[in-house]
Amino acid sequence: MNVRPISGASVDAHGRRTTRVQQRRGGGLLALVLGVLLLAVTACGGGGGSDSGAGSGSGDGKDADAAQTKQSVAVVAISPKDGAQSVDTSGALKVSASKGKLTTVEVKDTKGAAIAGKIAADGASWTPDTHLAASTKYTVHAVAKDSAGRQAAEDSSFTTLTPKNTFIGTFTPEDGSTVGVGMPFSIRFTRGITHPEDVEKAITITTEPAVDVEGHWFGNDRLDFRPEQYWKSGTKVTVRLDLNGVEGRPGVYGSQAKTVKFTIGRNQVSYVDAKKHTMKVTQDGKVIRTIPVTTGKPGYDTWNGQMVMSQKLTETRMNSETVGYGSEYDIKDVPHAIRLTDSGTFAHGNYWGGGAFGNYNASHGCIGLRDVRGGYDGTTPAAWFFSHSILGDVVVVKNSHDETVDPANGLNGWNMSWEKWKA
Repeated sequence: MNVRPISGASVDAHGRRTTRVQQRRGGGLLALVLGVLLLAVTACGGGGGSDSGAGSGSGDGKDADAAQTKQSVAVVAISPKDGAQSVDTSGALKVSASKGKLTTVEVKDTKGAAIAGKIAADGASWTPDTHLAASTKYTVHAVAKDSAGRQAAEDSSFTTLTPKNTFIGTFTPEDGSTVGVGMPFSIRFTRGITHPEDVEKAITITTEPAVDVEGHWFGNDRLDFRPEQYWKSGTKVTVRLDLNGVEGRPGVYGSQAKTVKFTIGRNQVSYVDAKKHTMKVTQDGKVIRTIPVTTGKPGYDTWNGQMVMSQKLTETRMNSETVGYGSEYDIKDVPHAIRLTDSGTFAHGNYWGGGAFGNYNASHGCIGLRDVRGGYDGTTPAAWFFSHSILGDVVVVKNSHDETVDPANGLNGWNMSWEKWKA
């Protein structure tokens, strides 16, 4: 007989009938069992997996982090101490490192200008290349590294002294001028210098094109600079006076910081023959004019040697008492006067010489050229020479009965050998 299955029931593999409710209960039980098993697996295996990236093993990761954050053993020391006042401008600034090596040292003033310096080869110290300016606040930033490469830094600030006594230098030629090939850079100080090396170190001269320029002291208050030979035409000269803060003598400091620039003009050298009573004016080695002159008479002979023009006066007074010749002359209107020595030697216009020019020597040591009183005639030899000359041009005198001019008498260091000049 046929039996119809009860609605909602099914027959299993053994011929037993089960309802959907029974099927659902069986499935839920299976899911519950599987869930419990999965939870157990997750709790055992999953927990170990999550720890393996951060805290597993012997803890080397945590030790590495600690090593990276450990403070450097390097120690940076700065002298003078932070906040110091009235600090000396030389010798007081020092930076050092122990248990490490300096890698960076920066010293700047309030305007951001840096003080150059050098770190020693062993990295243990830093010293400035130059002095500091007076009455100036400086900041210091220094960094050192230890053997593990870890950095230690130190910052400090201090203010330099304000001097009670100062000096400056007056100089020639002037800034922006064009001068002759014989012009040295000459600076005279208002106080005698007892620390010449420090002062000379604070003056730097650069040229274009480059040429070796050396300084020479005349006494303790004058310093001249020149090359071995006359300057080349067109040379551009830059002089930096970094005297602010230089201790020129005990307790006396420089107060000058200035840049001076000048240019060398055409090459003009004039040759005076005291025996022939002539002057040949050359430019770039070529004679452009020969002028009859008169030089110093016997007993008042003109110096021999190379003399550089240091001053030009369209008219001046010449009084013999100012040069130790008593009351021999007092001429109030000497025209077209060009100074060649500090002691009073000039190349100048002469309206009272009569027939001396080109014939005999009649002056008291100067080089006289024919002129007119008042110097109004621009065609006279003296007027022509005056207008064709610039400061720094050279006048060379030979065949006079006097000695060679002293190198310190005027801007006349060319009368000294290069070896003595540098010494």
